Amino acid sequence: MTPQRVTLITLGVADLAAARAFYARLGWAEHKESQPGVAFFQMNGAALALFGAADLAADQGRPGAALGTGAITLAQNFATEAEVDAAFAAALAAGGTALKAPEKVFWGGYSGYWADLDGHVWEVAFNPFWPLADDGSLTLPQ
Repeated sequence: MTPQRVTLITLGVADLAAARAFYARLGWAEHKESQPGVAFFQMNGAALALFGAADLAADQGRPGAALGTGAITLAQNFATEAEVDAAFAAALAAGGTALKAPEKVFWGGYSGYWADLDGHVWEVAFNPFWPLADDGSLTLPQ
């Protein structure tokens, strides 16, 4: 067993139909295993799920719990600053909210932040110290 892994990220959403439509506008293709109450998206080595927030709280054994957002950041790294700018613009065009426009940052890279319809925060970044594989996957340098 490999303990350092995440295979599925589930986001609680207020309106599943609206969230599905938003991620479709981003260009994400919903997987055939999706069901009326949950949407799955295959990512590079993991999957993303969208689940109604109330249903997710109940599934966690916390019915009625108010699930928060913004305490974590989901990040997409890109090979160039231009790709970061394009991804940021695509998120805003799909209906996302700009949090911080991409800019050069203190650690030597370039990044920005946007939020989806439910306030889930996404970072788009170029890190010159972390080269990406041809498929866009990231392996931290030794």
